Formats: sequence, structure tokens, C-alpha cells
Amino acid sequence: MSAPASGGLLRRHRDFRMLWVGETANKYGSAVTGLALPLVAVSTLHASTLQVGLLGAAGWLPWLLIGLPAGVWVDRLRCRPIMLASTAVSLLLYATVPLAALAGALTLWHLLAVALLAGAAGVFFQTAYTAYLPQLLEPADQSEGNAKLHGSASAAGIAGLGSGGLIAQLAGPVNGLLANTATFLLSLWCTARIGHREPGRGGRPRRALRREIGEGLRLLASDVWFRTFALFGAASNLVLTGYQSLLVVFLIREVGVGEGTVGLLVAAASTGGIVGAAVARRIAARIGTARAMLVLELALPALTVLIPLTDRGAGLVWYLVGGFGASCGVVAGNVIKATFQQRYCPPELLGRLSASSAVLNFGSIPLGALLAGVLGTQLGVRPAMWLMTAGVPLAALILWCSPMRRVRDLPTERRVPVRETGAGAGAGAGAAGAGVAGAGTETGVAGAGTARGQEPGGGAGRERR
Repeated sequence: MSAPASGGLLRRHRDFRMLWVGETANKYGSAVTGLALPLVAVSTLHASTLQVGLLGAAGWLPWLLIGLPAGVWVDRLRCRPIMLASTAVSLLLYATVPLAALAGALTLWHLLAVALLAGAAGVFFQTAYTAYLPQLLEPADQSEGNAKLHGSASAAGIAGLGSGGLIAQLAGPVNGLLANTATFLLSLWCTARIGHREPGRGGRPRRALRREIGEGLRLLASDVWFRTFALFGAASNLVLTGYQSLLVVFLIREVGVGEGTVGLLVAAASTGGIVGAAVARRIAARIGTARAMLVLELALPALTVLIPLTDRGAGLVWYLVGGFGASCGVVAGNVIKATFQQRYCPPELLGRLSASSAVLNFGSIPLGALLAGVLGTQLGVRPAMWLMTAGVPLAALILWCSPMRRVRDLPTERRVPVRETGAGAGAGAGAAGAGVAGAGTETGVAGAGTARGQEPGGGAGRERR
């Protein structure tokens, strides 16, 4: 690691600069993909509302299937090779979509398979990234690093969503996926150029996979802080992803806007993420990290209840206000949570514990997408949007009912009970919610808007992590 200094992290830290450039490029391509996949399903394959919901669920289902063992494997192996391999796999998978369309062989099953397999690659990327970033940065640099990664990820996501929608309108949705080729290649090159070398992990004894998975789950449940964040992330992602999975269908079929306008609307609302990343550190320093989490998460994402009011013309303002507020609150909260995680959790346990919390956080995402698809089919798209957005402020009550309401700052060191010994005691220091908005190998729906996530580098744009 480089020694910390005051400010100028991008200028003085070459390895972080390479990571930042690569992930910004990756985020741009992933944002294009997040919009292009549902647009291909709706406009090219004429998918139903339920089928669009299934597509949104497929990208997140791997967290339920392989999330826990992935955390153990990441703790056993070096992180950077896992990140490189995951990005390469995603690149190849997304490239098959325009090739299949060119051959006249593209089907919904193909899109579902790509979303599922790219989601599996994203599980490994996300978990490895969470464990790698604290190795690269000193604790004094982590807050600045998280803010810079979030800000650039939001900006790249906005550019990707806006240009993706325009590409879809001018050249067809399938061609929007071509942007992934250059962006994933740039990400691969930058990650490969990072000079930091991780120490080998062969010196630690390996125990049974089931035992290590169980340990991570027990430790997640034993600490009130990561238990609170994990439950909040799961509940929040359920409803956030629910309305996001219907967003393309809602804007095109209910509101009646074109594909290019969809991209511009989602991009404009996503500027809230840039604002959230910029103000998170200042607000936390002024009023405390715990109080900042409560203010940001209780007030801003609740504006999503305005989104179902969206209509053509001046009525589009309702979507912009709701989407901006959700994006701002989620990204700001993720910046604070990421720094909390990196300081609270021992580095050697980050992979296992972040995977355990991510299974809860991301495991609710396919359920939310499926639930929204069913509700949209049975009740109609707009009523389903009302139900999903109404759940956003209700999910935030989990934070209000936690110890967070009684303290100024989140803890930086875990107090280990006397009865905890050995590996179990140390591992309890993991962080709930595992962090930050992602930029790596996402498979989300329609700009997937706002969900709780992990470190930049995987996952949909603004998910609870």
C-alpha cells in the first residue's frame, strides 16, 4: 500500500488510478447493457411484462445459488485474477447477443442465459473487489477512494444510459451492447496494469467449505450492525428492484415515450448519484456517520413514491424528482457503508462476510423482479409500480428501529464478546450490507436505477449492498 497523504488520491496513487479508470469504463459499458437488455426484450423480442421481470431476476439469481461458496473461495485465492477472469467472461457473454441477432437466432432464452451467466461472473467479481480495495488503500484514504469511485461510477452510468438510449433509438437496441466490447477491454487492461501484488494465501489451513460458509452466516447474525444493514439491504432491494424491473415497460407502454427518451430520463435521474457521492463525506463529517445514514436513507429514497405519477409532457417531472432522490440517497448511503465496512472488518474475512451479507441483499433482487412481474401482469403496470415504490420508505424503518438512532457515529472497531473465541470472534467484525454502488459486471434492468450494493465493481448501478 502507498502511504496516505492529504488529498489528490488519483494523482499520487497509480494503482488506484488504474482501478478507477478501468471501473469507470466498465461502469459505462454496464450501464449500456443494463438498459439495452430489457430494450432488446421489449422492442425486438416483444417480451411480456412477466418475461421482462424474469430477465431482471436472472441476473441476480446467482447470488442465491453460489454467493456463499464464492465468498469462501475468494478468501482462499488472490482477488485480482478473479476480477480479471470475471470481466473477460462477461465480455464474451454480452458479445454473443449482437452476434446471435445478426444471425437471426436471438431468443428470449438466449438473453436469460446471458443474464444468468454474466450474473454468476458478477458474483465472483463483486466479492473479490470487496476484499481487494482495502488491500490497495490505507484506511485514511478509503473514504476519499470510495467517494471518487462512486462519483465516477454515477457519471459513467449517466453517460451510458443516455447514449445507450440514443443508440437504441437510432441503430436498434441490439447495437447498444456493442459498447461493451471496448469498455470491458479497457477495464481488463487497466486491472492487469495494477502494480500491487497480493500476498499468497497458501499459509492458512483450509477447512471444510460448509464449515466456513456456516461461520460467515453465524457471524453476520451475531453482530447488530451487519445484521441491521443486511436486513435493510434485503428489504430495500426487494422493492427498489421491483419498480426498476418494470421501468422500461412503464415508460414505453404506460407513459408512451420513445427508447431514446427512456435513456435520457434514466440518465437525468441518475445524476442524483453524483450528488450523493459528492456530499456523503461532508454530511457524515458534520453530523456523524450514523445520523447521516438515517437522514439520507429515510428522506431521499422515499421520493420514489412520486414515480407512478409520471405521465407525458410535464408529468415526466415526477419521475425525475423520484429517481433523483432515490439515486442520491442510495449512493450517499453506500459511500458511508463502504467506509464503515473497510474499517470495521478484518481484511482476511471480507470475502466471506461480504458474500454472506450479499446473499441476503442480492438474493431479494430476483424475488423483487419476479414479484413485480407477477403484479404487473395481474394488476397492471402502474398499480404494480405504486405497490413497489410504497415499500421503499417502509424498508428504511429497519434503520430507524436499530441502535443507529441512538448514536452519532457508526463504530470503527467491533467489541468481541468474551464467549467468542478463535476464528469466530475475528470474523464477527465483518460489515453488513457490503458496501457501495457497483461498476463492474452488472446485469441489471433498465438502468436498474437504485439498489443497495457492494463495492464499485459489480452489481447494478445503485443497489443496496
